Amino acid sequence: MAAEAAMHIDLTTTWVGILSLIIFVVGYYFIAAEDKYHINKAKPALFAGTLIFVLIGLYYAFNGLDGSHLHHEIEILIVEIAGIFFFLYVAMTYIEAMIDRKVFSTLRYNLVSKGYGYRKLFWITGLLAFFISPIADNLTTALILSTVLITIDARNKEFLVPSAINIVVAANAGGAWSPFGDITTLMVWVDGKGDFVDFLYLFPAAVLGWFVTAFLLSRFVPDATPPFHSDEKEEKIAPGGKVIMALFAVTIASAVLSHQVLHLPAMWGMMFGLAILKLYIYRMSREVRYDSEGVECPEVNVFSFIAKIENDTLLFFFGILAAVGGLHFLGFLEYFTALYSQFGPTAVNIGVGFLSAVVDNVPVMSAVLKSSPDMGPDFEAHAQWMLVTLTAGVGGSLISFGSAAGVGVMGKLHGIYTFSSHIKLAWTVLVGYIVSVAVWFLQFEVLHLH
Repeated sequence: MAAEAAMHIDLTTTWVGILSLIIFVVGYYFIAAEDKYHINKAKPALFAGTLIFVLIGLYYAFNGLDGSHLHHEIEILIVEIAGIFFFLYVAMTYIEAMIDRKVFSTLRYNLVSKGYGYRKLFWITGLLAFFISPIADNLTTALILSTVLITIDARNKEFLVPSAINIVVAANAGGAWSPFGDITTLMVWVDGKGDFVDFLYLFPAAVLGWFVTAFLLSRFVPDATPPFHSDEKEEKIAPGGKVIMALFAVTIASAVLSHQVLHLPAMWGMMFGLAILKLYIYRMSREVRYDSEGVECPEVNVFSFIAKIENDTLLFFFGILAAVGGLHFLGFLEYFTALYSQFGPTAVNIGVGFLSAVVDNVPVMSAVLKSSPDMGPDFEAHAQWMLVTLTAGVGGSLISFGSAAGVGVMGKLHGIYTFSSHIKLAWTVLVGYIVSVAVWFLQFEVLHLH
C-alpha cells in the first residue's frame, strides 16, 4: 500500500520538490553561462541530474516510503538515457573514423576548390541537413555536417555561427516530417497517434519554416570565399574511408530496422553497426595498405576513434535527461497538461515548442503522451498531434541546447557555437517557428489537407 500511495504523491510542494527545482534552475543558469564562467556544460548538468535523484532517495528514506516505485522509475529512465547515450556513442565513433579517413577534408576540398563562397556553402550544408535528417535522424545529421563546417574554415565565426544555427534548424525541421527523423516523432508514431504517411503532411510547414530562417541567417554570412590556395594539396579519401561510409549507412538502416521490425531499441542496431566497424578495422589492421602516393599507411585502431569522441556531450545528455527525469518524477512536468482544457489544444501545443526549447523535447513529449490530453474529435485530434509533433521538434531549435542536434553541434564547434552566440540570432529561428505554425494552421485547420 505504501508503494501504491507513493505513486500518487505530488512532491512539487515538498522540500525535495522545491530544492530540486532550485538546483535545476541554478544548473541551467551555469549551462547557459558556459562562456562567462568557462565551465563545461556537462559539469552542471551532471551535478544537477545526479543530485536531484539523491535528494529524492533521501526523501523516501526519511519518510519511510517504499522505494520500489522509485527504483522502477529509475530503471525506466536509465533505459531511456542508455538508448540515447549509446546511439550517440556509435554515431560519434563513426564520425571520428570518417575524419581519420579524410572523408570530410576531401568533401571540404571538393567544395572549396570549386570556388564556392561562404553563402553558397551555407545553403548547401543546410539543404543536406534538411534532407538527410529524415533518414539518418537529426542528431547524426547535425554531427556530420558540423564536422564539414569546421573543415571548411575553423576560425571564421561570421560563417560558422549562422551556418551552425542553420544546420540545427534544418536537421530539426527535417526530422519533424519523418517518423524516425527525431526521437519525439518516433515516440508519437510508436504511440499510435499517427500513421507513417501522416507525418509527411508536415513537410510544407517544416520546409517553409526552415527556408525563412535560413534566408534571414544568410544575410549574416560573409560574402567571401574560404581560404584556398591554388597550390593546396588535393585531398583524397584514405583507404577504407568509402567502406566506412557504407558501413555507417548500414548502421543507420540497422537502427531503423531494429526498432521498426525487430522491436529492439534503435541503439541496438547502432551497437551492431559498431561491432561491424570493429571487425572491419581489425581486417584493415591485418593488411598492409598504401596511399595514392605509394606510402605505407599507418595501422588503424578503432579505439583511437573512440578516444576522440566528445565525452562532454555524452555526459551532458546523461545529466540533463536525469535532471528532467527527476522533475518529471516529482510532478512538475505534469502541470502544463492541465492547461489543455483551460486554453485549448492549439495554444498549448504551440507553447510546447517553447517549453521543449528550455527543458528538452523528449521528456516534454513523454509527459504529453503519458497524460494523453483531450485533443478534440478524431479528425481534430489528428491535426493537433501533428502540431505538437511539429512544435516539439522545431521548437528545440530556439535555444542552442534545446535539442539533441544543438547539443551535438555545440560539442563539435566548442567555443564557437555557444548559447550566447545562438541567442543573438535566435530571433531568426523564432520567425521560422511562427511561419511553420502558420503553414500548419492554413493546411490543417483552414484547407483540411491532412
